[in-house]
Amino acid sequence: MDPRSVRRVKAHPFGVLTFCLLSGAVCAPRSVLAQVEKQSTRSPAQLETAAAHAWQTPDYIIGPEDVLAVDILDVPELSREYRVSNTGTISVSVLPDPVLAAGLTLPRFAETLSKELKSTGMIADPHVTVAVNESKSHAVAITGAVRKPQVYPVFSRTTMLDVLSQAEGLADDASSVAVVRRGEIGTQVLGLDRQTEASRTATIDLKGLMENVDPNLNVPIYPGDRITVPRAGIVYVVGAVNKPGGFVMRSNSRGITVVQALALAENTKPTALPKQTVIIRSDPEAPQGRKQIPIDLKKVMQGKAQDPMLQAEDILFVPDSSSKHALRRGMEAALQITSGVLIYSSRF
Repeated sequence: MDPRSVRRVKAHPFGVLTFCLLSGAVCAPRSVLAQVEKQSTRSPAQLETAAAHAWQTPDYIIGPEDVLAVDILDVPELSREYRVSNTGTISVSVLPDPVLAAGLTLPRFAETLSKELKSTGMIADPHVTVAVNESKSHAVAITGAVRKPQVYPVFSRTTMLDVLSQAEGLADDASSVAVVRRGEIGTQVLGLDRQTEASRTATIDLKGLMENVDPNLNVPIYPGDRITVPRAGIVYVVGAVNKPGGFVMRSNSRGITVVQALALAENTKPTALPKQTVIIRSDPEAPQGRKQIPIDLKKVMQGKAQDPMLQAEDILFVPDSSSKHALRRGMEAALQITSGVLIYSSRF
């Protein structure tokens, strides 16, 4: 490619960086460089090269609202810009029906359009090249319990692990699942029902993914998809324990047991009343919206009683035998935890 032609295009008044290839040219606007620059500490020249290469890849997937520069050899009447509709199609005046574009790569769309034009009998052997002048949907958002939640430029299909890597991994309080909501491109490629939310939403087992239990969990991610990693639930252990506080339930998505929670709180104090231990749990039908579940902690620790499973936001309260006043104050403190009086200080 003539370097002078590149310099001329970079000076275009619309600020579009264009690299045209015979197999299907691709053009990247300055807005892409700005997106990449936010994510990187590389030099301006490196950023420009990275953005241009991203848009040149034959794996680039067309998305809704992309503006495509279509050139049909020797047919100037049809060679112009076309905007992809919200439904993923473009309309060409000589064709009876719109042509599907979203979800296709640039070479595949050029091939599809060429066949459609040939089928009309108006153009014997159409030679079509396609470029991208503008793109709005080519990014993936990952939010929630990751170390760097953000919107990342994505120009072709990627994977769940790749996106998690860009987000610098899971946060300490991440739950064991991720929720993927498909955008228009993913919906089109996977053949999902656009009108059904459940069809466009998938839950991924992160524990199985990270431990390579099932490689199928490393699902493909498409431009326009949104990934959310919920934060894990918290259980609270207060009263006559050595390390009261709140603890993240990462080890089990359903919860952790009383014995596990007590271990995190570094066991009971000598003044504890284990037989009077209670679990305080939210219950809209109970007085003041909470119910108390008594357990005999001594029997549980001895293996003579079942080890109950705690739920998110449960409070395990171990009373203190020092005085009745202290017992009452301890119960009041336990009930005030979820209002922010006690801030949890320990995570695992």
